[in-house]
Amino acid sequence: MDILKYFTNIMDFFKLPIWRNLIYGIIFIIVILWLAFVYWTYRDARLRNTSAIFWAIIVLVFNFLGLIIYLILRPPEFIEDVVERSLEIRRMETILDSNISKCPTCGKMVKEEFVLCPYCRKKLKKTCIQCEKPLNLDWKVCPYCKTEQ
Repeated sequence: MDILKYFTNIMDFFKLPIWRNLIYGIIFIIVILWLAFVYWTYRDARLRNTSAIFWAIIVLVFNFLGLIIYLILRPPEFIEDVVERSLEIRRMETILDSNISKCPTCGKMVKEEFVLCPYCRKKLKKTCIQCEKPLNLDWKVCPYCKTEQ
């Protein structure tokens, strides 16, 4: 008899309105989290140049499973990163094609055939004693006229 009385008291405890409000609060938080996942998926898909509406609907319908599917199938990088990388590659190709290097002392851009840095006056190359073409400082022979230096 004592167990039955204890059981009814526990049931009365869970019939209090605070438990109903707590359940409504938990449901509200889950719905807000679900909608936040939908918004995040839409925004991320738009930044990655995929079908944002499609993926947002998938996450809206399939909930967390849709989010996991999107995370597996989404493109690996943002469009801005792709554009930035291609611009950086193009800039480096331009620098390599234009025979431009950096001065070892001041770090400014100088042309490859410069004998002297025009900014800090650091000697970059020496001239051949016969043909006067620019040579690296450590070369012993001129590759143009075969003169010993």
